[in-house]
Amino acid sequence: MKLLVILFATFILALLGTFLFQGKPDYIFSGNLGMAVFILFTGFSHFKFQKGMAMMIPDFIPARMFWVYCTGVLEIAAGIGLMIPAIREITAILLIIFYVLVFIANINSSRKKINIFKADYTGPGMKYLYTQRIPMQIILIVWTWYFGIYLH
Repeated sequence: MKLLVILFATFILALLGTFLFQGKPDYIFSGNLGMAVFILFTGFSHFKFQKGMAMMIPDFIPARMFWVYCTGVLEIAAGIGLMIPAIREITAILLIIFYVLVFIANINSSRKKINIFKADYTGPGMKYLYTQRIPMQIILIVWTWYFGIYLH
């Protein structure tokens, strides 16, 4: 949930900044910047916490470390893509699909009580999935749709 603070804080600061410099708040820019900063943080975390991230991937998927790095690069690219108006809508569509697909890893991680930061099995488990991760996933999908597709 700490990352949601980054999402909302970036959004609010961008709204204030655009209001001060342009005379009116720019909701499209601010919403996409918030998501871009959020997804850049998560993308770079794939390189810092790669062992814990690899543990999240279901057992039937081979080459886990490849997928950790690949999804990290995809998240970084999505953050950049959201800030380019010409590709923002397609980036948002692909990011929503990505959020749905990686949710499988979140379910697996919660089921196994994986702590991605320590790369062990001391994580919060299914309660985290129900009380935090599912609501966060809904916020991310709706936010990306609203600012990247609907307002675009």
